[in-house]
Amino acid sequence: MTRALYVTHPQVEMDPDVPVPRWGLSAEGRHRAEAFARSGVVPPGAKVFASDERKAMELAVLIALAAGTEFASDHRMGENDRSATGFLPPPLFEATADRFFAQPEESADGWERAIDAQRRIVDAVGRALANVPSGTHAIFCGHGAVGTLLKCHLANRPISRREDQHHAGPGGGNCFVFDTDSPKLHTDWMRMEDLSPGWMC
Repeated sequence: MTRALYVTHPQVEMDPDVPVPRWGLSAEGRHRAEAFARSGVVPPGAKVFASDERKAMELAVLIALAAGTEFASDHRMGENDRSATGFLPPPLFEATADRFFAQPEESADGWERAIDAQRRIVDAVGRALANVPSGTHAIFCGHGAVGTLLKCHLANRPISRREDQHHAGPGGGNCFVFDTDSPKLHTDWMRMEDLSPGWMC
């Protein structure tokens, strides 16, 4: 059985004057990403995929270097489209995100609907896996919301914010493992620091 890993970018440098997809990792986020890449959990030769957002690609570069491979980026793996509102202060963002998950077939203030974002990420991951040789592990570098939507699909659970990464730890930098043959969810969210090399077995 072959397994894949979905990992979200850790902490970012937030700047209200810069479009969110162009935010990069903060000093803390880069430190965590570098430590993760050095931790021995990245299998040699793994295929690495990423959203085309800067923070996800910065994580993917480090993971691909550890794997001895290159990474492929795909805009379809990007975070849910929130451009209708742009940057929102944290309390307002959290309230809008609550509605995004609670009403997946409706748009929260112009945001991409959760049901549409879920179809997009599931399709993108499926297409990527179709190009991964048998027996080769895949690692996806992405985001919290679409990662949660993917996790809900893999676990055959309804879309709910109860499934999101914040239950593992704040600040991003969380991951889950899934089996690619079925495919189905193998673990719940965990901090990237808590992932062991045994995830590949």
